[in-house]
Amino acid sequence: MSDEHEHQQDEHEDGRDDAPVVMTNAGLFARSCEVIPGGVNSSIRAFKAVGGTPYLVAHAEGPFVWDVEGTRYIDLVQSYGAIILGHAHPAITAAVSQAARSGTSYGAPTPGEMLLAEAIRDRVPSCERVRLMNSGTEATSTAVRLARGFTGRDRLVIFHGNFHGATDALLAAGGSGVATLGLPGTAGVPASAVANTMVVPYNVVPELDAQVAAVIVEPVAANMGVVAPAPGFLEGLRAECDRVGALLVFDEVITGFRLGRGGAQAKYDVRPDLTTFGKVIGGGLPIGAVGGRRDVMETLSPLGPVFHAGTLAGNPLATAAGRAALAELTGDVYMELLARARRLSAALRDACAAAGLPAQFPVVGTLVGMYFGDALGLDVPTNFDQAKTTDESLYAAFFHAMLREGVALPPGAYEALFVGLAHGDDVLDQIAEAAARAAASVMSSR
Repeated sequence: MSDEHEHQQDEHEDGRDDAPVVMTNAGLFARSCEVIPGGVNSSIRAFKAVGGTPYLVAHAEGPFVWDVEGTRYIDLVQSYGAIILGHAHPAITAAVSQAARSGTSYGAPTPGEMLLAEAIRDRVPSCERVRLMNSGTEATSTAVRLARGFTGRDRLVIFHGNFHGATDALLAAGGSGVATLGLPGTAGVPASAVANTMVVPYNVVPELDAQVAAVIVEPVAANMGVVAPAPGFLEGLRAECDRVGALLVFDEVITGFRLGRGGAQAKYDVRPDLTTFGKVIGGGLPIGAVGGRRDVMETLSPLGPVFHAGTLAGNPLATAAGRAALAELTGDVYMELLARARRLSAALRDACAAAGLPAQFPVVGTLVGMYFGDALGLDVPTNFDQAKTTDESLYAAFFHAMLREGVALPPGAYEALFVGLAHGDDVLDQIAEAAARAAASVMSSR
């Protein structure tokens, strides 16, 4: 076989000799659907909740993303909270570039992973020991295994409306806001996987028994809009876990290093036994971590009987990016983020109110939530049943109206909005103006 023929055959096998790529969102999404189930690698990206065809991001910088057609959007998704400093921040890109020049993965320990673990421990005192891994989902699944292995118990307690990643034992759905043994919340999870998962209402302290290994909670619920913990809720969980010898696990994949230097546990002054992290600690690169009490953490292999391993755990690119991100997140940064979150919420609230569009945008620290429709009145949700009264079709209309105005919101009615350092006053002004036009457009078509 000639070299030329071999080269042509390789191109054919790789699919590189197909018809020229149509650089439109619709064309590329259709092509993606031929090779990726649903065209996406995370379900919400498919726009099923809001309708329409997703935009495909070509590049990003600061507060903006550009799609493959060249349209620029002000981005309030920010990789679902992973990006605080802004897209392609120079400190992050420099750290990743420098690390990559030394290699991208070794399957051996590195000083970088130790330094990131130290940075986490320094900021979150409850994390006496830290184990790095590859995602928030891996972190929560490891926390489940660790809690069960340490306590010798099987039962888990989770809260209706909290989300802890794609871990079988945590993908359970509760019923009617009352305590119930979990039923699978997705196909492919056998009943046996959630048979020991109890789902209870958020913001209500459950009565535990000696079968419970762990209570796992989002200290601020950021997957049903944004719901703050009621006064005494987190303290009550701590006391109830202590009473029966269960572990308290805070899922800070979203809140960790976004609400503040010490996360939600510092804000609310409640110390969990274990904490799971993701998002921010990789500066936008894939990573996760479990941190906690030394005696619990040292139950992990190689010191203890609870197995955990991963070739890419502590990846040098992700740890370099994470250290760079955390180094930038000073107290002044958090004060600025708090102010910008309040300003974003007020701008959206005022725009919707002026147009007569019923909507609320509650703020918890640096997180902004969204609820649409008249069902809640002037109250903000305190649990998932209340959050579910949001008008999803009204949100979908507002989502697309904002997209037409050049502002990208998350394509689901139960997500948080993320404002970062790159969203300066001029950008927030643009969002306010876009929201006013979008809200008016939505109401004019009702």
